[in-house]
Amino acid sequence: MATASTPQPDSSSNLSITVESNPSDSRLSELGIQSWPKWGCPPGKYMLKFEAEETCYLVKGKVKVYPKGSSEYVEFGAGDLVTIPQGLSCTWDVSVSIDKHYKFASSSSS
Repeated sequence: MATASTPQPDSSSNLSITVESNPSDSRLSELGIQSWPKWGCPPGKYMLKFEAEETCYLVKGKVKVYPKGSSEYVEFGAGDLVTIPQGLSCTWDVSVSIDKHYKFASSSSS
């Protein structure tokens, strides 16, 4: 008989960040990354709340993202394609200046 793993309760429900390291050029082209807006920030700590799901591609930089109420973090940097779930409150601890392309998921259902 197989045992199913029970989801562990955590302070931020199931709001997990997904990181795809070094996606292929064809994948980036398919997503249209180059046409997305750009955003950047210098090293520092930033409290952020994501009102919509964000997909971003880091051109440069390095960051550790700590979900609110957690001591665990997700680290990503240049060359990573990252999806951040809607509703996530977190602290970005930026160690190397960030330069990224980003896109928010459309929340309209019309």
